[in-house]
Amino acid sequence: MSVPPVGVLRDRFGRVATDLRISLTDLCSLRCTYCMPAEGLPWLSKRERLDDDEFVRLADLFVRLGVTSIRLTGGEPLVHPTLPDVVARLAALTPRPELSLTTNGVTLDRSARKLADAGLDRINVSVDTLDAARFTELTRRDRLPSVLAGVAAAAAAGLTPVKINSVLVRDSNLHEAPQLLGWALREGYRLRFIEHMPLDADHTWSRDDMVTADEILALLEGAGYQLRPHGARTHAPAEEFDVLDGPERDAWAEPTGRLGIIASVTRPFCRECDRLRLTADGQLRTCLFAQSETDLRAPLRAGASDTELTELIVAAVAQKQSGHGIGSAAFVQPDRSMSAIGG
Repeated sequence: MSVPPVGVLRDRFGRVATDLRISLTDLCSLRCTYCMPAEGLPWLSKRERLDDDEFVRLADLFVRLGVTSIRLTGGEPLVHPTLPDVVARLAALTPRPELSLTTNGVTLDRSARKLADAGLDRINVSVDTLDAARFTELTRRDRLPSVLAGVAAAAAAGLTPVKINSVLVRDSNLHEAPQLLGWALREGYRLRFIEHMPLDADHTWSRDDMVTADEILALLEGAGYQLRPHGARTHAPAEEFDVLDGPERDAWAEPTGRLGIIASVTRPFCRECDRLRLTADGQLRTCLFAQSETDLRAPLRAGASDTELTELIVAAVAQKQSGHGIGSAAFVQPDRSMSAIGG
């Protein structure tokens, strides 16, 4: 078999895909109000989801095509029963990709060390509030102590820098932005605020209700934090800022902290996007907001060769859309929600 050389995952706008997000499952242990309804969603069956051998085989093809970073997502990837084994098998690929994980952290305290030992490099944990009652209100589950224990366990296991993902919701946790940043600075975590994107299962997202990057920065600066852009923007989705000064600076883990803001809606980074997504049911998505997918599961299970699968992947990437178009009148929210697509 002949696999095309590194760098072939190039789209018609000259962008080269090097970052793959793999959703191991659509199942989730929380029911965040901005993501899904209280009763959950129609989950994929076990048969519909790829198995570990299928995930690893496809990941190997992507790595041989130039992908250098793989992030495991969900749903909630920690509910995948063989997660440490998947991590170990991905870490054994050649060339070895950087491996990271995005999780809600509910059971992370029990698995952080196993994941680090298996080869996981970094971790992102969702923490939208430090108030137990508000956490229950936002996630419909009373699990904040477990999540915070998981974050601490990840740091202790060396899965650093531990990144904290926070979505601010107007009339709920917006006022907590300064407290969240203060907590992250004291503990040595790296906080990233994420604009709420139109990927909710209920399709009730409104740009007017969304908390913007400008609002977040103004709120933090009003609370006494001094922020400075951290160099030029890269392919990473977060726009980063150095935190030079602020409340309780003497208690910070480092003299200068780091803050990230992922402003997909108001400050889109589509021009530099290097990401692809593989859903739990084996669909390749070249954009988070794409209206179409490329089915890799069916040909994989029908006995397609590596060459045939590679050709499908290369052709799909070549047709990647220029941007998400959220600000245009023609924008249509994807049918799949974030939990089904994978972050």
